[in-house]
Order: sequence, then structure tokens, then C-alpha cells
Amino acid sequence: MSDFFQMSHIYKRYQTGGEALTVLKDVNLTVEPGEYLSVLGPSGSGKSTLMNIAGCLDTPTEGEYILNGAHVDEMDAHALALARSREIGFIFQSSQLLSRLDAQKNVELPLIYAGARPSERARRAREMLDRVGLSDRMHHFPSQLSGGQQQRVAIARALVTDPRILLADEPTGALDQATGRQVMALFRALNDEGRTILMITHDLSIARCARRVVHIVDGVLTEGGDARNMQSEAAS
Repeated sequence: MSDFFQMSHIYKRYQTGGEALTVLKDVNLTVEPGEYLSVLGPSGSGKSTLMNIAGCLDTPTEGEYILNGAHVDEMDAHALALARSREIGFIFQSSQLLSRLDAQKNVELPLIYAGARPSERARRAREMLDRVGLSDRMHHFPSQLSGGQQQRVAIARALVTDPRILLADEPTGALDQATGRQVMALFRALNDEGRTILMITHDLSIARCARRVVHIVDGVLTEGGDARNMQSEAAS
């Protein structure tokens, strides 16, 4: 199976007060189509910076990032925008729904930017909301939805353009434990259907929901192994 994306010798540095702060240090990461990978690390470890680079929201200082066969460092602003809209679905800790729009209209937003016709937008938004179990909440506004329902709307919005990969940044961070488990069950179902998922989290129990775990500490990424083996070891 060919690699969907590959990061090779990635460094990210920032200038702070005349000093260079290295946030990512020689990161190497390969993700194949259909993988479900979690990046586990504490606050300040560099995992959000890694996610931003993976999502073409930021660029590395050094190294090579290949996304679906394309060298990201060779893309212009237009090509990067297309990659973000077509290849990647973003899910954040906060659902980031627009309060003035109902669930269906929130899900339609990426399709508006993609130039889809109104009838096509509505059809696909309804399909995705049905997929995440919210067919009876399509015309509810965010204030009328629970935190878990809002996050499922956000997942539907991420899925509506049929992206190759979902990037999830602490997707259960704002949810209670039971609701977080429901969202993780939805992620597993999406992965079982073949969806590639890259999730970052500081929570070991959430990381173990993925099929593969890598660790990041002080900007250094290390392979964590098969999450199912981690679960078995934790239970023994």
C-alpha cells in the first residue's frame, strides 16, 4: 500500500526575543491510506504544530512533507488552499460552529467554498448529518444542541467534502467522558469504512482508541506501537 502522506526530517523553529525556539526536531512520520493514528503528547510538546503542518496551515522550517504524492513545499497559496479543502477534513476541540446557522447550513459551509450548487450542498449535508446520527437535528441551531451533538455536526462538516484524511485536534477535549466515548466510537466506525484519521491528544485513554499511537515530547516523535497491544498491556 502506498503512503498517503510522509514527513521526512521535519524541523520547525520560531524566533522569540532574538533566540530560535525549536518546536519540532527531526520528525519522521508516514501514514498509509486507511490508518487510524493518534499523536500523544503533553501540552507544549509540539503536537499542535505538527497538526498545523499536516493540515497545510503552517510550513516547516526544514524537511519534506509529501501529501498524496505532492510536495507541499512546492505548492503556492492556491494549491495549498485546494489541498486543505479537498484532501483534508478538520475537527477541532471546539466545534467552531456558526451560531447563526442551523446544523445543515453549518455542514454546507465547506461546499460553498468549493463552489457546489445549493441543491448539491443541501443533499450532501443531509447525508452527512444522517451518517453521524443527527438526521432529526438538521434545523437545530448550535445553542439547541448538546456539546456532543455540536461535535458530531463538526465531524459531518469535516466529512462533507469527502476528504482523504481527517485531522482531529483534541476532538474530545471539551466533552464529558461518556460523550467523548461516543465520538471515539464514531471515529472507529469511520475508520472501519476506510477513512484515514490522524488525531492528536494529551489523553492516553483517547489515544488508545486509535489503531496506532506515536508519542511526541519536546518536539521529538517516537513510535508508540499498536494501540491494541497498549490496551492489553494496560489491562494486565
